[in-house]
Amino acid sequence: MVTSRWTAAPAQAASSRRRGAVLERAILDAALDQLGTVGWNGLTMEGVAAGAQTGKAAVYRRWPSKEDLVADALRAGLPRLDAVPDLGHVREDLLVLTRKARDAMYSRPGFALRSIIHECDPNQAERFHTLIVEGVVEPTVQLLREVISRGIDRGEVRSDAVNGYVLDAIPAMMMYRSKMCGSEWSDREIEELIDQLMLPLLRPVAG
Repeated sequence: MVTSRWTAAPAQAASSRRRGAVLERAILDAALDQLGTVGWNGLTMEGVAAGAQTGKAAVYRRWPSKEDLVADALRAGLPRLDAVPDLGHVREDLLVLTRKARDAMYSRPGFALRSIIHECDPNQAERFHTLIVEGVVEPTVQLLREVISRGIDRGEVRSDAVNGYVLDAIPAMMMYRSKMCGSEWSDREIEELIDQLMLPLLRPVAG
């Protein structure tokens, strides 16, 4: 039988030449992929190494545990919510911001983050608490604060609306519906969230 000389060797040779930041990026990407497919409980260092097409030793040299690896993968991969454009009306601003949050939630890093939130035990979750708060929760709440404050300045939002209960409403609803109800948050559902929950909360009191 004739054996082709074009075996898997070229791919392995190519992967073996990766060094430094290129190899680290491949490993971090593989960790995010693992979290999004098999979840926190199913993620192994061996599986990440296979996904990155490298050896297990290369992973352990950089990260002694999967907690260390996942923390760095999230830091590198979490989507950044930038400033929301001022469209002149609080409803439109909230729609844009909520869609951005939805898209981040269903991105690859978003699925990875949700697997940690849903699967980690309390001790494990504590390891990622600061990362989640500083990387996801606080930026989202700050943008909500800006949108609502602009609405107050325009006179379309009640003056006392910038408070913790109002600012938590959208993130809390999105996480609850995602985890408990399996909602994918279509554009129509986002419009209903804004029109039926947020706008009544924000509307100035008549008289």
